[in-house]
Amino acid sequence: MIIYDISEGILTMLVFDIIGWIGSFLVVLAYLLLSTKKIKPGLNYQLLNLFSAILMAIGLFPRNAWFSFVLQIVWGVIAIFAIIEIKKTKKSG
Repeated sequence: MIIYDISEGILTMLVFDIIGWIGSFLVVLAYLLLSTKKIKPGLNYQLLNLFSAILMAIGLFPRNAWFSFVLQIVWGVIAIFAIIEIKKTKKSG
């Protein structure tokens, strides 16, 4: 069961799909940049993870893909904790 009004239909789902695809692109980009040492596992990497998780969760929500949606929420929460730790370390260091 997909939670959107069929009268709004195709355009609404297209917007959610585009948002989800942008999130997917960002998570792959973050991994690529980290793997090729173009980015360090620091603030920028975690911000990419956070934004990708948010965008992917937005894209997944109307499709009722709850297992993937929850995964993105957990991914985002981990990124938030990592960002907080990075900020603490920079503040004290």
